[in-house]
Amino acid sequence: MPERALTPQATARYNGHVQCSRLAVVPTYNERENLPLVVERLLALNADLDILVVDDNSPDGTGDAADALARAHPEVHVLHRANREGLGRAYVAAFSWALQRGYRVIVQMDADLSHNPKYIPGMLAQLEESDLVLGSRYVPGGGVEDWGLIRRGVSRCGSWVARAMLRLPYRDLTGGFKAWRRETLERIDMSGVRSNGYCFQIEMTFRAHQHGARITEVPIVFPNRRLGTSKMRGRIVWEAIIRLWQLRSERD
Repeated sequence: MPERALTPQATARYNGHVQCSRLAVVPTYNERENLPLVVERLLALNADLDILVVDDNSPDGTGDAADALARAHPEVHVLHRANREGLGRAYVAAFSWALQRGYRVIVQMDADLSHNPKYIPGMLAQLEESDLVLGSRYVPGGGVEDWGLIRRGVSRCGSWVARAMLRLPYRDLTGGFKAWRRETLERIDMSGVRSNGYCFQIEMTFRAHQHGARITEVPIVFPNRRLGTSKMRGRIVWEAIIRLWQLRSERD
């Protein structure tokens, strides 16, 4: 299980050759309690799925936990990043890692168990006829659990505003549970993706839509996290507001 340098800021624990064509990307920051549970559930799917954990130098030891999981399971790989650079940068690094190694399908998901791996087989089946599949809280059959009224309102309002400003037909633009075809990611110029927090999910779907991707939403139920603390901060919301106005100027 060699470690090899990718950049001065990142190293990877890569367990040899690519074993399958599908990869689940799980970014982490202080998710030591949740990560083993997520990996266990992903492996239990028996879905011919490798796992890439992308850790931003978590002070709680998440990176060490990820390395232990990689030693125990050849399907698990780890990308260590030296600094906390945000969700968007973590995904951009992970997508590059995956494309370089020939993966055909990339699933992205949170590490806090809010994205239940049980939905992945259905998302992969839908991807047979789509270029991008969105796990959606706001289509029939979807929903949220244990959210307060304010959080529900903010989330729905955020998706509604993004839909209106960018003229997109999708109901859940702020969710981060997605399945991508390789070709869809390859058409997106990642150097031009500038959103890093809350708006990263919106921007990636917007970019895919711009390139004519067939995008489908499938229902998921999104529970509140049970362990750890939320990473949502006020500055992330402000970044989303600013980036939405910038993206709006590109929509036509």
